[in-house]
This record gives sequence, C-alpha cells and structure tokens, in this order.
Amino acid sequence: MSSQLFDAIDYLAKEKGIDKNILLEALEAALISAYKKNFKSASNVRVELNEETGKMGVFSRKTVVEEIEDMQQEISLEEAKELDPNYELEDVIEVEVTPKDFGRIAAQAAKQVVTQRVREAERGVIFSEYQDREEDVMTGIIQRTDSRFVYVHLGKVEAKLAEAEQMPTEDYYVHDRLKVFVTKVENTSKGPQIFISRSHPGLLKRLFEMEVPEIYDGIVEIKSVSREAGDRSKISVHAPDPEIDPVGSCVGQKGQRVQAIVNELKGEKIDIVEWSEDPVVYVTNALSPSKVIEVLVNEEEKATTVIVPDYQLSLAIGKRGQNARLAAKLTGWKIDIKSETDARAEGLLTDADDYDEDDPDSDDDLFQ
Repeated sequence: MSSQLFDAIDYLAKEKGIDKNILLEALEAALISAYKKNFKSASNVRVELNEETGKMGVFSRKTVVEEIEDMQQEISLEEAKELDPNYELEDVIEVEVTPKDFGRIAAQAAKQVVTQRVREAERGVIFSEYQDREEDVMTGIIQRTDSRFVYVHLGKVEAKLAEAEQMPTEDYYVHDRLKVFVTKVENTSKGPQIFISRSHPGLLKRLFEMEVPEIYDGIVEIKSVSREAGDRSKISVHAPDPEIDPVGSCVGQKGQRVQAIVNELKGEKIDIVEWSEDPVVYVTNALSPSKVIEVLVNEEEKATTVIVPDYQLSLAIGKRGQNARLAAKLTGWKIDIKSETDARAEGLLTDADDYDEDDPDSDDDLFQ
C-alpha cells in the first residue's frame, strides 16, 4: 500500500479534527474485513500498518502441527522450522499471508468502512463540542422554517427550535441572527441533535450573566427566575456585600443593561427584584410594582396572604393573574392577594395597623 493512503489519513485527521489513531484503527478493521471476505480466511488474522514505509502486512496466527488438516489455521513443523529452527509442535506462530494484489482489493473495501468511521468520529467530535454548551447561550442564523420547527445553524450543526420553545410574540425569518438557549444535546444514529429554546427561563439568566459584569464575576447572584416568554419576566438578585446594589447593577446606567436584554427579547417586560431570606420582604419585593400593606406567612404550608391597598389590587394580581403567578414562581411561596377592605372584613387587618399610602400616580415602574 502506498504512502498516499497515510497522507490522506493525516489530512482527514487535521481537517476534521479527529484523532489519527481512530482512523488507523478503522483502516485496520476494514483491511481485516476485506481479507476475510476475499480470501476466505479464518478469524485469526491481524493487519500491520507501517506509516514510515507506507506498507502493510497481513499476518495469520497458525498452530505448528505434524500433519496439516486446516491450511488456514495450521502450519507444518517443517515449514515452521524454516522460519525459525526453535519452533516446536503446538507452538502458535504468526505467518505473513499478504496477497500480491491485496492493496487494490483492500483499498476498495476499506473506502466505505473508513468513510463511515470518519463520519462517526466527526459526529463524536461535534457531540463533545456541543455537549459542553448545554444550558448556555449560542448565536445562530435561521436557515429555514416549517410548521413545527425553526432550523438554526450553530456553526457545525443545525439546531431545532420547536414551536413550544418559540416566543409567541416573535416572528422568525430566514437569515436572521438569533440568540438561543441550548436545552439538550443528544448523540443519535443520525448525528448530534441540538435542542434550543427562546422561551426557557435559562435564556434570561444567561443574558443577564452576559450583560452584567457583576453577575459574571460573582459579585451579584441570580437567585431565581420566573418567565412568561414574550410578555413578562421576574428575576431576583442578591449581593452578599451590603455595599453593592444588586438591582442597580442589573439595571445599569440609565437602564442600559436591562434595556439591551429587553431589546434582545423583543420588548419582554422584566421586573428586577432584590432577594431576601425573609419571606415577608421577598414576597413584597416580588409583587413589584404593586405596593403591599402586610404579608401574613404560613410557614408549614409555605403560603402567604398578601394585603394590598384597594386601588392596588388589580396591579398586584396583574393581567390574567400574571403578576401574582410570576411572583409565586419566583419566590416558591403560594401567594393569596386580598384587598385592604376584604382583609379588614375578614379580621386580617385592624385599624391599629398603620399604613401610609403612597400616591397612586407614583407606582409606575420603569420595567412594568
């Protein structure tokens, strides 16, 4: 076999980023298969490849016997001693059995097997590369769309954005650039399958990590995220250092940081609230932008009853219950919202409770 085949293997290894040893193993397997098929050999053969000379040899393991009954597995004592005088009966020796025209036959047979191994190895390299990107954000280009999926090119593979993972307020056009959250990477018989999302809460979290240096550096922590994609989200943040304002860090100067994320999510409203280990404070913050009079906590059921001014009731609950629902997801506490009037009627709030109502016109929130 000429050195051209070894040159081709070197080229494939560099071009595809595949370990050359994997390709050589595939070639050896292909040559053994070709030999067995074309020369009706027994299974006890091996192929030896010599990269320096560019040659190969086929060797068969044979047992030394007095009288040969199976030419493929046995060798006579006389022939064995011609190879090495020290051989004795029952010794197992290797004999070169390379046919003269085996190079041509082997090359033809090896082509398909090596190609398959190259494809498998290439898939393995891609799978390993993208497996490390699970739960991360990648930027891709939309290649095509159909009734079920948006197909996004992510460099070496095409990822599927399922309808359930799309933002209902977003349109997808071919050639558009898109940031996506990698939810799962699977290695299938058809190659790596990459599943992505635009609606996953993890996308919002990763975007904040990318946009806010304090989060990336660990100075500010993201504690929780709740999201109704395309409409509204809440994110709670905390800074172990009391000198640092976690909400302000995420908002940025003149709201630039959070606005960049809002723009990426096509106008999705984002409430940034400060986390607290005190459920009263945390639930109060989570119901932003509404004002809260009092939070009654039931530790056993992990439930809260939140009392708000009458004029704030609809704001606290939100459109179709969205604000309360997102706050409950964010905090992990059940939230039952009652107006001040109803709370007093039920005896949950008395005249002794002192509360200074803010001006209703001051309740507008920048990210409402």
